[in-house]
Amino acid sequence: MNSMKPGVVLAAAIAIALSVTACTGTDEHQAPAAGEAVRVTTEVVSASSVADRYEAVGTVNPKVTSVLASETMGQVTAVHVREGDRVRAGQVLVEIDARAATAQVSKAGAGRREAEQSLEEVDRSIAAAEQSLTAAEAQANLARVTRDRYAKLLERRSVSRQEFDEMEARHRVAAAQVESAKSSIAAMRSRRRAVEARMDQAGADVQSAAIALTHQRVTAPFAGIVTKKSVEKGAMATPGTPLLTIDDDRAYRLEASVEEAFAGLVNVGDAVPVFIASLGDLRIEGRVGEISPASDPASRSLIVKIDLPATPGLRTGIFGRADFLRGERSALTVPRSALVERGQIVSVYVVDGEGKARLRVITTGKSTADRVDVLSGVAEGDRVVVVGADQLTDGRTVSETPR
Repeated sequence: MNSMKPGVVLAAAIAIALSVTACTGTDEHQAPAAGEAVRVTTEVVSASSVADRYEAVGTVNPKVTSVLASETMGQVTAVHVREGDRVRAGQVLVEIDARAATAQVSKAGAGRREAEQSLEEVDRSIAAAEQSLTAAEAQANLARVTRDRYAKLLERRSVSRQEFDEMEARHRVAAAQVESAKSSIAAMRSRRRAVEARMDQAGADVQSAAIALTHQRVTAPFAGIVTKKSVEKGAMATPGTPLLTIDDDRAYRLEASVEEAFAGLVNVGDAVPVFIASLGDLRIEGRVGEISPASDPASRSLIVKIDLPATPGLRTGIFGRADFLRGERSALTVPRSALVERGQIVSVYVVDGEGKARLRVITTGKSTADRVDVLSGVAEGDRVVVVGADQLTDGRTVSETPR
């Protein structure tokens, strides 16, 4: 068995390593070798005019919400929805024991039928009395004519005084019968008015009972979504006690709290960008619909209601931010690509006079889609690395290309 000297083994290992390196080659994205200048793009920091904005936070709520409550007392016999269910206008949501209301409807209907029968009887009586009056008036006219004839015969002494007195008495009796018939008709008509009043009352009772029966079924006032259910089957419903809450999910708005000092920035009808955090900071163009006329004395703020267009994913209670334009301001800004973020520390690379990249910790302020305000850490005129910062270390020599 042959053995190799240690020097020969080391030489072979070095040869193999060099061979692998030669085969691997390089590409254009390979990190620069130590001591070689890193190619970067820089931008000179300068003050520029940027939009000065005020941010107000708030909560998304539906424009229309309805808390449904019972208008009667009774045991809940059925609940047809759960939280999160979509409902249509007029859909029956909750049913309450309707036995008492149904009995009241029957009672009111019976009272009305009784009043109608009484009215029919009175009308028949009035018709008969009017016929009697007609007959009495005919008898009275005949008695009057006969009396007048007997009066002329009495003047010629063709009839006796007794015969005339008999005709006079008959005339008076006939006239009294006419007055009696008229009084009877008047009394019957008065009774008819009383029966009509009973009918009106019975009709009102029927309508009231029918309305009470409808209260045993709680229906949706509009199409929407059930966001809260406060009742279960078997519970006792009482007037005014909330049963369900329904939101109209076709129209939402952000109710933002705006400090008193910035209330003058807001006007009804203003277009306002709104950002929804739960939707990936989605930007939605809203419009101010209402402004609360009173401030909250505790927070010294007022509520601004911003109408939002129909947007998938919006729901009651989620967080949102409204961005109000205050004007313009001067600020130092750098591109987002220049930022070097390590945990909570944000830095940028600044190229010094010797062409070396120096890492500086900065304090950032407001930001836009592609730029960030720098409050401290850089000064106007500094050359900041905006492309290639990921290849740098502090003190590394760079070959810069100005943007």
